[in-house]
Amino acid sequence: MKLLLFLAKGVELIEASGFIDVFGWDRHYNRGSVAVVTCGFMKEIISSFNVPLKVDLLLEEVRVEDYDALAIPGGFGEYGFYEDAYNERLLELIVKFHRHKKPIASVCVGALPIGKSGVLGGKKATTYNLAGGKKQKQLADFGCSLVTDESIVVADNIITSWGPSTAVEVAFKLLETLTSKAHAEETRRHMGYQ
Repeated sequence: MKLLLFLAKGVELIEASGFIDVFGWDRHYNRGSVAVVTCGFMKEIISSFNVPLKVDLLLEEVRVEDYDALAIPGGFGEYGFYEDAYNERLLELIVKFHRHKKPIASVCVGALPIGKSGVLGGKKATTYNLAGGKKQKQLADFGCSLVTDESIVVADNIITSWGPSTAVEVAFKLLETLTSKAHAEETRRHMGYQ
């Protein structure tokens, strides 16, 4: 199996590394079968706080049928996150994953491009909950049923969450979705999350 991890400009490192670490630990210590493949609009992106990251594939090289799930970490607008996150090519990719009923997981404002793509219409979802709820209002404006009292929300094949602190738990939830609860719990134990 393969997880496609989209890295936008300005991606928040802790949110991307949640997926990389959980699935990496799963493969290393739990004989997991889900490989993480990163993609973006450029071979090297500058993440939040100006840390350069190299991706495995350019977005145009991605074939949806080669992947079992999509993950979208959030990021900072000041570092160009929304330039990539709201790009029509990413929105089309989200729609294709949704059309094939493949899991889509996001952390924090990674939910906003999912909302903008239209696939959250009428579904429960959440996003960054601080700063006066501005980002949650934006998500609601995309037509979702906003949840403000849960840190992680699962609706059909879509996982959304409200901040960087949820990154590892979202990754565990996606691992459980792709494998099993028992499998995810075993990886959780190996990582010391009790």
